[in-house]
Amino acid sequence: MKELALHILDLAQNSITAEANLIVLTINESLTSDILTIMLEDNGYGMDADQAEQVKNPFVTSRTSRKVGLGIPLMLAACQRCEGDLTIESQKNVGTKLIATFRHSHIDRAPLGNMAETIVCLLLGAENIDFVYNHIINQEKFCFDTREIRQTLGEEVPIDAPEVLEWVKDYINEGLSNLRGGVLK
Repeated sequence: MKELALHILDLAQNSITAEANLIVLTINESLTSDILTIMLEDNGYGMDADQAEQVKNPFVTSRTSRKVGLGIPLMLAACQRCEGDLTIESQKNVGTKLIATFRHSHIDRAPLGNMAETIVCLLLGAENIDFVYNHIINQEKFCFDTREIRQTLGEEVPIDAPEVLEWVKDYINEGLSNLRGGVLK
């Protein structure tokens, strides 16, 4: 995939399929230690240790519509290409935590991509799922939490209303721009 945001979108879809109602995405760009970490945690139905290891194989999938599952293997390959790795911690009926690491400055590391659009895509039709997006660059942090947004909106306005999604996109872009010193990459 050309952008890591597309990997994130695919992996978050796994969490949705696992019936998670809370998905926490944390992106940590440690420029001083030259490490990019992407962590996705959910409270879905989880996997046992064998399943968590087997999903790294592209010919293992829980889907009945096809015989291959490429999301996790492609992310693993992207990590390993950039002196990183991918680990999966999961527990049945508790949830799953996926941690992907990359050398931040590696020439083969795909760009992060458009995180605002990625979050907006996840919000479409996800009326019963909350998302928390944390983005850290060195010690500075930006946080977007749908639970706060829903509380402000009340029950009258759905979070996937077009005007809300437009506001979400602008809010995330502004937050990331501020995090990067006024520059949105």
